[in-house]
Amino acid sequence: MPADPPEAGLEATTELLARCRAGDESARNRLFARFLPLLRRWAHGRLPVAARSLADTDDLVQVSLVRALNHLGTFEPRHEGAFLVYLRRSFVNAVRDEIRRTRSARRAGIPDPELPDGGPSVVEQAMGKETLEAYEAGLALLTEEQREAVILRLEFGYTFKQIAEATGRPTADAARMSVSRGVLRLAEAMNAHRS
Repeated sequence: MPADPPEAGLEATTELLARCRAGDESARNRLFARFLPLLRRWAHGRLPVAARSLADTDDLVQVSLVRALNHLGTFEPRHEGAFLVYLRRSFVNAVRDEIRRTRSARRAGIPDPELPDGGPSVVEQAMGKETLEAYEAGLALLTEEQREAVILRLEFGYTFKQIAEATGRPTADAARMSVSRGVLRLAEAMNAHRS
């Protein structure tokens, strides 16, 4: 069951972001408390095998959230759902940084403190590595609006009504159409990537 949008019944995320940019520490703490559980649920099982021996998914979730909040100057929220997509990107970047760090440590001859799990991540098991690579490449080709709608639906499990509220679409049907068009374009891009 998808979580309610983080802004349901609370201060709007865009309002908290503006206050956070102005230096309001309580707004920063609210954003952290609001998005940490949601990002943690989404990130579970997404840490690739190569990075598991040196990092915990929970640690990377927190690092990515702190980084995102520290770099709000580079983020311009168009509407409520954009921040969640920004956090997803921040987490993916933190994972990539961890993979690079892990590889550098191995090249330097630093032994792993733990034996890594040799199996694929939960997401890799479900999708397969090639499909996951095609999915990420396909997402990159979507418009920002399509990517946001698709990610909110497929990755965070938002309903069409929640997507409409989070992206500023007038109705749930408008959100459904946006997701449908995005998924169709994503499937075409994934097929092209595999060829």
